[in-house]
Amino acid sequence: MARINKAKGPCADIGILGGTGLYEIDGLTDVREIRLQTPFGDPSDPFFVGTLEGKRVAFLSRHGRGHRLLPAEVNYRANVYGFKMLGVGRIISVNSVGSLKADIRPRDIVLADQFFDRTRRASTFFGGGLVAHISFGQPVCPELSRSVYDAAIGLGLRAHPGGTYISIEGPAFSSKAESIIYKSWGCDVIGMTAATEAKLCREAEICYATMNLVTDYDVWHAEEEAVSVKLILQNLWHNIGNAKAVIKRAVAGLGPGQPDTCGCGRALRNTIVTSPDLIPAETREKLGLLVGKYLQP
Repeated sequence: MARINKAKGPCADIGILGGTGLYEIDGLTDVREIRLQTPFGDPSDPFFVGTLEGKRVAFLSRHGRGHRLLPAEVNYRANVYGFKMLGVGRIISVNSVGSLKADIRPRDIVLADQFFDRTRRASTFFGGGLVAHISFGQPVCPELSRSVYDAAIGLGLRAHPGGTYISIEGPAFSSKAESIIYKSWGCDVIGMTAATEAKLCREAEICYATMNLVTDYDVWHAEEEAVSVKLILQNLWHNIGNAKAVIKRAVAGLGPGQPDTCGCGRALRNTIVTSPDLIPAETREKLGLLVGKYLQP
Protein backbone atom coordinates (compact mmCIF):
# COMPACT_ATOMS: atom_id res chain seq x y z
CA MET A 1 0.00 0.00 0.00
CA ALA A 2 1.37 3.39 -1.03
CA ARG A 3 1.71 6.18 1.52
CA ILE A 4 1.80 9.86 0.59
CA ASN A 5 2.73 12.55 3.11
CA LYS A 6 2.64 15.51 0.74
CA ALA A 7 1.47 16.35 -2.78
CA LYS A 8 3.68 14.67 -5.38
CA GLY A 9 1.70 15.42 -8.52
CA PRO A 10 -1.83 14.39 -9.48
CA CYS A 11 -2.92 10.77 -9.01
CA ALA A 12 -6.59 11.24 -9.91
CA ASP A 13 -8.91 13.78 -11.51
CA ILE A 14 -12.31 12.70 -10.14
CA GLY A 15 -13.19 11.79 -6.56
CA ILE A 16 -16.04 9.54 -5.41
CA LEU A 17 -16.98 9.98 -1.76
CA GLY A 18 -19.50 7.63 -0.22
CA GLY A 19 -20.07 4.10 0.92
CA THR A 20 -17.61 1.25 1.18
CA GLY A 21 -18.69 -0.68 -1.92
CA LEU A 22 -18.67 2.15 -4.45
CA TYR A 23 -15.20 1.31 -5.74
CA GLU A 24 -16.46 -2.14 -6.77
CA ILE A 25 -17.63 -0.84 -10.17
CA ASP A 26 -17.42 -2.97 -13.30
CA GLY A 27 -14.69 -1.64 -15.54
CA LEU A 28 -12.52 -0.12 -12.80
CA THR A 29 -8.93 -1.15 -13.49
CA ASP A 30 -5.38 -0.56 -12.25
CA VAL A 31 -6.62 -0.15 -8.69
CA ARG A 32 -4.18 0.70 -5.94
CA GLU A 33 -4.65 1.63 -2.32
CA ILE A 34 -3.15 4.89 -1.05
CA ARG A 35 -3.01 5.88 2.62
CA LEU A 36 -2.61 9.62 3.22
CA GLN A 37 -1.51 11.75 6.13
CA THR A 38 -2.85 15.31 5.97
CA PRO A 39 -2.25 18.44 8.08
CA PHE A 40 -5.71 17.78 9.51
CA GLY A 41 -5.10 14.18 10.51
CA ASP A 42 -5.99 10.89 8.87
CA PRO A 43 -8.86 10.51 6.38
CA SER A 44 -11.62 8.03 7.13
CA ASP A 45 -9.94 5.24 5.19
CA PRO A 46 -7.29 4.62 2.55
CA PHE A 47 -8.13 5.93 -0.92
CA PHE A 48 -8.63 3.51 -3.80
CA VAL A 49 -7.31 4.98 -7.04
CA GLY A 50 -7.93 3.42 -10.44
CA THR A 51 -9.03 3.99 -14.02
CA LEU A 52 -12.73 4.12 -14.92
CA GLU A 53 -13.96 4.93 -18.42
CA GLY A 54 -10.51 6.26 -19.26
CA LYS A 55 -10.45 8.66 -16.28
CA ARG A 56 -8.32 8.48 -13.14
CA VAL A 57 -10.71 8.17 -10.20
CA ALA A 58 -10.16 8.12 -6.43
CA PHE A 59 -12.68 6.49 -4.08
CA LEU A 60 -13.02 7.08 -0.33
CA SER A 61 -15.35 5.42 2.15
CA ARG A 62 -16.73 8.33 4.19
CA HIS A 63 -17.47 6.30 7.34
CA GLY A 64 -14.57 3.88 6.91
CA ARG A 65 -14.86 0.34 5.65
CA GLY A 66 -17.38 -1.50 7.78
CA HIS A 67 -19.08 1.84 8.60
CA ARG A 68 -17.10 2.54 11.78
CA LEU A 69 -17.52 6.32 12.11
CA LEU A 70 -20.52 8.34 13.24
CA PRO A 71 -21.34 11.37 11.05
CA ALA A 72 -19.88 13.64 13.73
CA GLU A 73 -16.73 11.49 13.98
CA VAL A 74 -15.84 11.69 10.28
CA ASN A 75 -12.71 13.79 9.68
CA TYR A 76 -14.24 15.81 6.84
CA ARG A 77 -11.29 18.17 6.56
CA ALA A 78 -8.79 15.32 6.19
CA ASN A 79 -11.05 13.61 3.63
CA VAL A 80 -11.38 16.65 1.37
CA TYR A 81 -7.75 17.69 1.86
CA GLY A 82 -6.71 14.16 0.93
CA PHE A 83 -8.60 14.38 -2.35
CA LYS A 84 -6.83 17.69 -2.99
CA MET A 85 -3.46 16.05 -2.34
CA LEU A 86 -4.29 13.45 -4.99
CA GLY A 87 -5.00 16.17 -7.55
CA VAL A 88 -8.77 15.70 -7.61
CA GLY A 89 -10.68 18.62 -9.13
CA ARG A 90 -14.21 17.16 -9.04
CA ILE A 91 -15.97 15.16 -6.31
CA ILE A 92 -19.21 13.23 -6.67
CA SER A 93 -20.58 12.59 -3.19
CA VAL A 94 -23.05 9.74 -2.62
CA ASN A 95 -25.32 10.09 0.42
CA SER A 96 -28.32 8.31 1.88
CA VAL A 97 -31.13 10.67 2.88
CA GLY A 98 -34.71 10.81 4.10
CA SER A 99 -37.40 12.53 2.08
CA LEU A 100 -39.35 15.54 3.36
CA LYS A 101 -41.61 15.77 0.29
CA ALA A 102 -44.37 13.44 -0.85
CA ASP A 103 -43.20 13.53 -4.46
CA ILE A 104 -39.65 12.54 -3.53
CA ARG A 105 -40.06 8.81 -3.03
CA PRO A 106 -37.85 6.19 -1.41
CA ARG A 107 -35.29 4.94 -3.96
CA ASP A 108 -35.37 8.27 -5.89
CA ILE A 109 -32.16 10.21 -6.52
CA VAL A 110 -31.94 13.91 -5.56
CA LEU A 111 -29.17 16.18 -6.82
CA ALA A 112 -29.43 18.68 -3.97
CA ASP A 113 -28.22 22.19 -4.82
CA GLN A 114 -28.88 24.02 -1.53
CA PHE A 115 -28.09 23.27 2.11
CA PHE A 116 -29.40 24.15 5.55
CA ASP A 117 -26.68 23.26 8.04
CA ARG A 118 -27.66 22.48 11.64
CA THR A 119 -24.44 20.66 12.56
CA ARG A 120 -21.85 21.84 15.10
CA ARG A 121 -18.71 20.39 13.54
CA ALA A 122 -15.56 21.87 11.99
CA SER A 123 -16.47 22.94 8.45
CA THR A 124 -13.58 25.21 7.46
CA PHE A 125 -9.88 24.83 6.80
CA PHE A 126 -9.25 28.40 7.91
CA GLY A 127 -8.31 29.86 11.27
CA GLY A 128 -4.98 29.87 13.05
CA GLY A 129 -4.26 33.41 11.90
CA LEU A 130 -5.66 33.13 8.36
CA VAL A 131 -9.19 34.36 7.63
CA ALA A 132 -11.07 33.79 4.37
CA HIS A 133 -14.78 34.08 3.54
CA ILE A 134 -15.97 31.97 0.61
CA SER A 135 -19.10 32.62 -1.44
CA PHE A 136 -21.64 29.87 -0.74
CA GLY A 137 -24.80 31.15 -2.41
CA GLN A 138 -24.47 28.38 -5.00
CA PRO A 139 -23.07 25.53 -2.89
CA VAL A 140 -22.61 22.84 -5.56
CA CYS A 141 -21.04 22.86 -8.99
CA PRO A 142 -23.94 23.27 -11.44
CA GLU A 143 -22.05 21.62 -14.28
CA LEU A 144 -21.01 18.54 -12.32
CA SER A 145 -24.45 18.21 -10.73
CA ARG A 146 -26.12 18.41 -14.16
CA SER A 147 -23.77 15.71 -15.49
CA VAL A 148 -24.77 13.34 -12.68
CA TYR A 149 -28.46 14.14 -13.13
CA ASP A 150 -28.27 13.55 -16.88
CA ALA A 151 -26.54 10.23 -16.24
CA ALA A 152 -29.34 9.12 -13.90
CA ILE A 153 -32.07 10.17 -16.33
CA GLY A 154 -30.21 8.46 -19.17
CA LEU A 155 -30.42 5.22 -17.21
CA GLY A 156 -34.18 5.61 -16.77
CA LEU A 157 -33.99 6.34 -13.04
CA ARG A 158 -36.22 8.71 -11.09
CA ALA A 159 -34.06 11.75 -10.35
CA HIS A 160 -34.65 15.32 -9.19
CA PRO A 161 -32.33 18.06 -10.54
CA GLY A 162 -32.29 20.20 -7.38
CA GLY A 163 -33.51 20.50 -3.80
CA THR A 164 -32.60 21.66 -0.32
CA TYR A 165 -30.67 19.26 1.92
CA ILE A 166 -30.95 19.89 5.66
CA SER A 167 -27.96 18.50 7.51
CA ILE A 168 -28.42 17.43 11.13
CA GLU A 169 -25.76 16.38 13.63
CA GLY A 170 -27.09 12.88 14.31
CA PRO A 171 -26.58 10.08 14.96
CA ALA A 172 -30.23 9.94 16.04
CA PHE A 173 -32.86 10.49 13.38
CA SER A 174 -35.27 13.41 13.79
CA SER A 175 -38.14 13.54 16.21
CA LYS A 176 -41.53 13.87 14.52
CA ALA A 177 -41.77 17.51 15.65
CA GLU A 178 -38.37 18.28 14.12
CA SER A 179 -39.24 16.50 10.90
CA ILE A 180 -42.50 18.46 10.53
CA ILE A 181 -40.67 21.75 11.13
CA TYR A 182 -37.93 20.93 8.60
CA LYS A 183 -40.65 20.10 6.07
CA SER A 184 -42.41 23.42 6.80
CA TRP A 185 -39.12 25.24 6.15
CA GLY A 186 -39.18 23.99 2.57
CA CYS A 187 -36.39 21.43 2.89
CA ASP A 188 -36.54 18.47 0.51
CA VAL A 189 -34.24 15.83 1.99
CA ILE A 190 -32.52 15.27 5.31
CA GLY A 191 -29.09 13.83 6.00
CA MET A 192 -26.02 14.21 8.20
CA THR A 193 -22.96 14.73 5.97
CA ALA A 194 -23.22 16.66 2.71
CA ALA A 195 -23.35 20.27 3.95
CA THR A 196 -19.99 19.93 5.70
CA GLU A 197 -18.39 18.39 2.62
CA ALA A 198 -19.80 21.06 0.32
CA LYS A 199 -18.28 23.90 2.38
CA LEU A 200 -14.88 22.25 2.52
CA CYS A 201 -14.88 21.44 -1.20
CA ARG A 202 -15.64 25.06 -1.98
CA GLU A 203 -12.70 26.18 0.18
CA ALA A 204 -10.51 23.57 -1.52
CA GLU A 205 -11.64 24.85 -4.95
CA ILE A 206 -13.01 21.42 -5.87
CA CYS A 207 -16.19 21.02 -7.93
CA TYR A 208 -18.75 19.25 -5.74
CA ALA A 209 -22.02 17.48 -6.50
CA THR A 210 -24.07 15.36 -4.13
CA MET A 211 -26.09 12.38 -5.36
CA ASN A 212 -28.61 11.66 -2.61
CA LEU A 213 -30.20 8.22 -2.50
CA VAL A 214 -33.59 8.39 -0.78
CA THR A 215 -34.02 5.52 1.65
CA ASP A 216 -37.22 6.52 3.45
CA TYR A 217 -39.81 9.18 4.14
CA ASP A 218 -38.73 10.90 7.32
CA VAL A 219 -41.06 10.53 10.33
CA TRP A 220 -43.35 13.40 9.25
CA HIS A 221 -45.12 10.91 6.94
CA ALA A 222 -47.70 9.28 9.19
CA GLU A 223 -48.76 6.63 6.65
CA GLU A 224 -45.28 5.25 6.09
CA GLU A 225 -43.24 2.84 8.15
CA ALA A 226 -41.23 4.59 10.87
CA VAL A 227 -37.60 5.29 10.05
CA SER A 228 -35.48 2.30 11.01
CA VAL A 229 -32.00 1.10 10.22
CA LYS A 230 -33.49 -2.07 8.69
CA LEU A 231 -35.66 -0.09 6.25
CA ILE A 232 -32.83 2.26 5.36
CA LEU A 233 -30.41 -0.59 4.67
CA GLN A 234 -32.95 -2.40 2.48
CA ASN A 235 -33.42 0.63 0.29
CA LEU A 236 -29.74 1.55 0.42
CA TRP A 237 -28.65 -1.81 -0.96
CA HIS A 238 -31.28 -1.52 -3.67
CA ASN A 239 -29.94 1.94 -4.56
CA ILE A 240 -26.25 1.10 -4.53
CA GLY A 241 -26.34 -0.69 -7.87
CA ASN A 242 -28.05 2.33 -9.42
CA ALA A 243 -25.47 4.63 -7.85
CA LYS A 244 -22.60 2.64 -9.37
CA ALA A 245 -24.25 2.76 -12.79
CA VAL A 246 -24.81 6.51 -12.52
CA ILE A 247 -21.21 7.12 -11.45
CA LYS A 248 -19.85 5.07 -14.34
CA ARG A 249 -22.03 6.89 -16.89
CA ALA A 250 -21.31 10.33 -15.40
CA VAL A 251 -17.55 9.74 -15.30
CA ALA A 252 -17.62 8.63 -18.94
CA GLY A 253 -19.28 11.90 -19.93
CA LEU A 254 -16.92 14.23 -18.07
CA GLY A 255 -14.26 16.07 -20.02
CA PRO A 256 -10.59 16.11 -19.05
CA GLY A 257 -9.46 18.30 -16.19
CA GLN A 258 -11.47 20.65 -14.02
CA PRO A 259 -13.71 22.95 -16.09
CA ASP A 260 -12.98 26.67 -16.01
CA THR A 261 -16.54 27.79 -16.75
CA CYS A 262 -18.10 26.90 -13.37
CA GLY A 263 -15.71 29.02 -11.29
CA CYS A 264 -15.21 26.37 -8.59
CA GLY A 265 -11.49 26.27 -9.29
CA ARG A 266 -11.24 30.00 -8.46
CA ALA A 267 -13.42 29.99 -5.34
CA LEU A 268 -10.72 31.46 -3.07
CA ARG A 269 -9.85 34.37 -5.32
CA ASN A 270 -10.31 37.65 -3.41
CA THR A 271 -11.60 35.83 -0.29
CA ILE A 272 -8.51 36.06 1.95
CA VAL A 273 -8.77 39.11 4.20
CA THR A 274 -5.72 38.60 6.43
CA SER A 275 -2.66 40.67 5.55
CA PRO A 276 -0.12 38.22 4.06
CA ASP A 277 2.67 39.48 6.32
CA LEU A 278 0.59 38.61 9.41
CA ILE A 279 -0.13 34.99 8.49
CA PRO A 280 1.85 32.64 10.78
CA ALA A 281 4.44 30.52 9.00
CA GLU A 282 2.90 27.34 10.41
CA THR A 283 -0.50 28.22 8.96
CA ARG A 284 1.04 29.16 5.61
CA GLU A 285 2.63 25.74 5.45
CA LYS A 286 -0.48 23.90 6.64
CA LEU A 287 -2.73 25.55 4.03
CA GLY A 288 -0.13 25.98 1.32
CA LEU A 289 -1.83 23.46 -0.98
CA LEU A 290 -5.01 25.55 -0.85
CA VAL A 291 -3.81 29.15 -0.69
CA GLY A 292 -0.19 29.15 -1.80
CA LYS A 293 -0.97 30.55 -5.24
CA TYR A 294 -2.80 33.49 -3.65
CA LEU A 295 0.02 34.39 -1.26
CA GLN A 296 2.77 34.79 -3.84
CA PRO A 297 4.63 38.13 -3.54
